Amino acid sequence: MGSASPPSSRRRWSWGSALAGAATTAAATALVLCRPRDPRFELISISLSAFHFRAPAALDIGLTLTVHATNPNVVPVRYGASTVSILYGGAHLGTARLDAGEQPATSCRLLHLPARLDGVELAHRARAILSDVARRHMELDAAVEIAGEAAVLLWSRPFSVRIDSHITVDPVFLEVVEQENRSEMQLYLA
Repeated sequence: MGSASPPSSRRRWSWGSALAGAATTAAATALVLCRPRDPRFELISISLSAFHFRAPAALDIGLTLTVHATNPNVVPVRYGASTVSILYGGAHLGTARLDAGEQPATSCRLLHLPARLDGVELAHRARAILSDVARRHMELDAAVEIAGEAAVLLWSRPFSVRIDSHITVDPVFLEVVEQENRSEMQLYLA
C-alpha cells in the first residue's frame, strides 16, 4: 500500500489575499483618521454698512458680519445658500445671508455676510436696546443650518450642520466682546 500524504495544514500565500488585506487595513485606517469633524465658525467683526430711515419712524440697519470659517476635515466641502437668524431677547431681529460656496480641505477663510436688522423689530425693543447701548453690553443669538456635501472624486456625502451662537457685543463700537458657538453635524447616507 502506498502512503498517502497528509493534508497540508499550511495555506499557500496569494497576491489576492495580500491585496484584500492591505485594502481592508487602508480603509479602516482612513475611516479612523478621516472621521468627519464639525466645522468651526467665529464672528470676528461687525461693521455698519447701511442706515436707512423709513416712514413712519422706522429704521433699517445693514451690517456686514465677518466670520472666520474653518473646515478641519481632510476633504473639501460644498454648501448651499443659508439664512442666519439674528435674535435679541429671544425675538427675531434680523437675518444675515450666507451665499452658496465651497471650502477646501483643512482650510480657514473669512466670510463677509451681509445682514439686515428689521426696523420695526428694533422699534419694538427700543427701550431694551437703548439700555444695552448705555451699558455698552448687548447679548445676541444667531442660528443657522447649512446643508452641503463633502466630495472626493466620484464619492460625495451629504451633510447638514446646525450652528447656534451666543454673542456679546459692545453696541457703541460694534465690537465682539465674547462668544460661544456650538455646532452639530449630521451625515446622511448617500
